[in-house]
Amino acid sequence: MQKSFTLVEILVVTTIIGFLAVAGIVSYTQFLKQSRDARRKADVELIRSALEMYKSSNDLYPTSPVSPPGLPFGAALVDASGNTYMSKIPTDPKQSELYYYFSDGNTYTFGVHLESGSFTVCSPIPSCHSTDAYCNYCMGPYGQL
Repeated sequence: MQKSFTLVEILVVTTIIGFLAVAGIVSYTQFLKQSRDARRKADVELIRSALEMYKSSNDLYPTSPVSPPGLPFGAALVDASGNTYMSKIPTDPKQSELYYYFSDGNTYTFGVHLESGSFTVCSPIPSCHSTDAYCNYCMGPYGQL
């Protein structure tokens, strides 16, 4: 008598392996989104600290440029006296221009688009930089908005 698997047994095992593979891929992509969001939040906090040091020395926050609106990504945060408050402004882990900064000198709003965040829109920032993504995690001088 020859021992072999039936077609039903092979289909059941293949289906189970398929479900496990799909579950693993979904979990992995969620993990990647959450890790990028954690990095974004940490970067926002570092930039917020640098902005507070800037204001402590200059009595004003750096004003946001007209075009493009935001901080110069990859550049240093330096005041007119040449003091460096951040050697390199970090960029978004997935796209290079998703952080947004708006300031009139007295206050500021710094926004970022979290991949796993809610769909609330930060004010006065309707969208994050040049993309269509909404800023859904914003910081100001007093913490998260």
